[in-house]
Amino acid sequence: MPLIVLLLLLINLITFIVFVYDKQLAKNKKNRISERSLFLLLLFGGIIGGILGMLIFRHKTSKKSFLVKLFIVLILQIGCVFAYSKVTL
Repeated sequence: MPLIVLLLLLINLITFIVFVYDKQLAKNKKNRISERSLFLLLLFGGIIGGILGMLIFRHKTSKKSFLVKLFIVLILQIGCVFAYSKVTL
């Protein structure tokens, strides 16, 4: 398996775990993980893990500003994958 695939799997697993942990912190009314940190994980390739964490645990799904930013990151990453696939083919 290529190294890039392993790295993407790892960052998505980490992102998923962080989203679940932040949800638990929110439920227990404790100090939360900043949105900036969550978005850095999304930007570094954890978009799938972040979306799964959001959907499975209903975390941040009602916060429209977060969803808009997430959608922008998703579009950017789709564009990067598309551009990369054009270069390598």
